[in-house]
Amino acid sequence: MNPTFDIEALRAVVAGIDLRGFARAAAHLGRSQSAVSMQLKKLEQQAGTPLFIRKGRGLVPTEAGEALAAYARRILALNDEAALAVGAAVTSATVRLGLPQDFFDDVMLATLTAFSRRHPDVHVEVRAGPNYRLSDEIAAGRLDGAVAFYTDGARPEGELLCKLPMRWLAHESVRQRAGDDRLPLVLFEHPCLFRQAALAALDGAGRRWRVAVTTPSLPGIWAALRSGLGMAVRTDHGLPGDIAHAGEDVGLPALPAIEVRLLRAENASNAADALCDVLRDDTLRLVAPA
Repeated sequence: MNPTFDIEALRAVVAGIDLRGFARAAAHLGRSQSAVSMQLKKLEQQAGTPLFIRKGRGLVPTEAGEALAAYARRILALNDEAALAVGAAVTSATVRLGLPQDFFDDVMLATLTAFSRRHPDVHVEVRAGPNYRLSDEIAAGRLDGAVAFYTDGARPEGELLCKLPMRWLAHESVRQRAGDDRLPLVLFEHPCLFRQAALAALDGAGRRWRVAVTTPSLPGIWAALRSGLGMAVRTDHGLPGDIAHAGEDVGLPALPAIEVRLLRAENASNAADALCDVLRDDTLRLVAPA
């Protein structure tokens, strides 16, 4: 006879993975650590295999644990949606959205505004990149929908929404430094598609370069450019008014386009699908070239 997994135990598994710790999960769920530990132990007994192993001070999921967590997310989404539909939900259903930092000021705002008008009882959890993690988060079931950058023609994941040209960017005071023997660069932390494109283009053209600033945030990129510390590669989307194109007339190598793709989780709930539809429409409206 197949086991019947306890819904609250599955909720504890998902919370523990998302919060990267079951002590945090217990606090988040309003339970004691011992109660959560007993739930995990019961799940392992039902599954007949270890679901977590100890690593350092914490627990990490085994392959079986990751598989159960993926199903748990789907079960919880359907459970919460059903409860909401019959008016039995104490808390609202949750859908999780991922976006690059480039789209936070306009796409995120438009999407949340439009979605909340149609689904006022659904809670939306928004997470910023890094961009390279968004696809993995979708595959693992930790996100329901996302918009992500992809190398042009690299992987046909999700739905292609548009392609954007990448640009060399700099503050006006730095544009004349494009002829420097070693071009100063402002880059995101590795890995980053814009970083990879910049270095590949310069290496292909035989141009010497140096990393002047490395930052994990888009505001950090803009601040470093305004400070005259170097040049960066990005798209025109969300370009601040005091930052300009820096490559067309100063001999910098051409850059490829970058793809913008919409990713959806498999077996997403109706609420998640509705959010992805709104996200798709707003991304096309606000990001796609006219």
